[in-house]
Amino acid sequence: MPARIGDKAPNLTVSEWVQGRPTNIDKERGNVVLVEVFQVNCPGCFTYGIPNAVDMHKKYYPDGLRVLGLATAFEDFDKNTLDNLKLLLTTGEVIGETRKVLAEYGHLQPGNKLDYKIPFPVGMDTLLKFGSLTDSKIMDFIEANFADFRSYGDKERESTYERVKQYLKLKQFSAKTFDEYGLPGTPSAILIDKNGILRQTAFGSNGSLEVAVKHLLNE
Repeated sequence: MPARIGDKAPNLTVSEWVQGRPTNIDKERGNVVLVEVFQVNCPGCFTYGIPNAVDMHKKYYPDGLRVLGLATAFEDFDKNTLDNLKLLLTTGEVIGETRKVLAEYGHLQPGNKLDYKIPFPVGMDTLLKFGSLTDSKIMDFIEANFADFRSYGDKERESTYERVKQYLKLKQFSAKTFDEYGLPGTPSAILIDKNGILRQTAFGSNGSLEVAVKHLLNE
């Protein structure tokens, strides 16, 4: 089952820390932790998700906020790779749809490079081969992502099962941290209090995230 709000936050399952010192949730006890989860091939991650995290890092690091970046992959496995993450962090160069959209908005420097730098530690989520698709895997995914599935009518259950089955057929890898936190997509933010308790997960553009950060810093 995915990590639950109010429970101890699981450590990030990182295959490699590409930038910054290796760390994790349990090593940051006493600080508020914001984990910015993104994909390299995700335009929204670079237009508002990561810039928002960079802004909060700059504002609240002195007050005890620790921002960690986690690159993951739940689609486009040929682009959301460790090599492309290293390219991003060492040169600032972006790829794929990210490059296309940022170029359209005039947000790239020469060489298809970001017009800002990511200043906090960044690691790569651990990706595991998904393996053969079984009824058990389909039902595990449904139980984790459709809380009311058991209350659905027969036709709705059947439709949901088939949609999940078709989605999982395309799933080459399972991203450990992304799945453990039950995230719906990227960009997503994971917010953890000073005692290591999971307090919030947020998907997409979330104007209330900074309010929540300030609240936890003042606890």
